[in-house]
Amino acid sequence: MTPLDDSQIQQIVHRVLAQVLGQAGPAVSTDTRLVVKEAAPIPVNKTEARKMIAIGADHGGFELKETLKAELSGMGMDVNDVGTFSKAPVDYPDYALEVAKLVSLGKAWRGIMIDGAGIGSCIVANKVPGVRAGMAYDYSSAVNSREHNDTNVLTLGAGLIGVNLAKQIVKTWLSTEFGGDRHARRVEKITKVEKMFFK
Repeated sequence: MTPLDDSQIQQIVHRVLAQVLGQAGPAVSTDTRLVVKEAAPIPVNKTEARKMIAIGADHGGFELKETLKAELSGMGMDVNDVGTFSKAPVDYPDYALEVAKLVSLGKAWRGIMIDGAGIGSCIVANKVPGVRAGMAYDYSSAVNSREHNDTNVLTLGAGLIGVNLAKQIVKTWLSTEFGGDRHARRVEKITKVEKMFFK
């Protein structure tokens, strides 16, 4: 296959830009510069739903949950807070289950659960079919859990990480795409193991 020269690449880019800008006709003049004549604004699909994040915490994660809710809303996410709603002592499995159920049933795009260490909630969430929960404690673990494992629930330990690190982890986890390829084969094997124990 013959490689494209610079002018051919420019023409392709200009055609794509013209389509995005809503121009009907050719957008490139003979000198290959983009000609925009009263281009229409980029259309916005107003019916496109914002992504729903289910979030929960026990009493140890309550304050961090409240902070992250505001952060998620600022990122344009819809947030479904399943509780807890105070610092009164509660049991983390109850809230981890609620977050995981919403993800499993397709009522939430992703889920975030916060307890003191993040470990117990991760164990609970992974008992729910269709959920792949991962605990993250830094940038690398957030990236790895998404890129390699296609996690759909994130668990955090409020007693182990600070607020700024938690915000970084959440942003990284939400923005990291699944790597596919060999990772897809491995995630499929995880799913097969899960199905072996369906009743």
